[in-house]
Amino acid sequence: MGKRRHKRTKMVLPIRVSAKDATSKIFTELAHTLDIGPRGARLGAIRHQLKKGEILTIQYKQRKMQFKVVWVRGLEGTKEYQIGIETMGAAPETWGLEISPNEPGDDPAEGSKS
Repeated sequence: MGKRRHKRTKMVLPIRVSAKDATSKIFTELAHTLDIGPRGARLGAIRHQLKKGEILTIQYKQRKMQFKVVWVRGLEGTKEYQIGIETMGAAPETWGLEISPNEPGDDPAEGSKS
């Protein structure tokens, strides 16, 4: 696990996730963020297994953003997953919120990989 490049902010935001699951089936489901940063986020309440490297679309309010899955962790005793994602664009993703891209610290996209 590498050192995180950006500070993470604990923030639960309701989102809609659209992607292909591990069996290549396209799905759309409601989920939420657990924490966010300028280059990524950690998502919870994902009910489809995803593969590392998969591209997904997140809709938050009227904003649609594309991210790449960087890690997937199944939650023991449930059929849910947490995933770490990072932005596909060159510029930091703000989610329409004030998040400083220059603060050193934690980047949710580089979360625990157990």
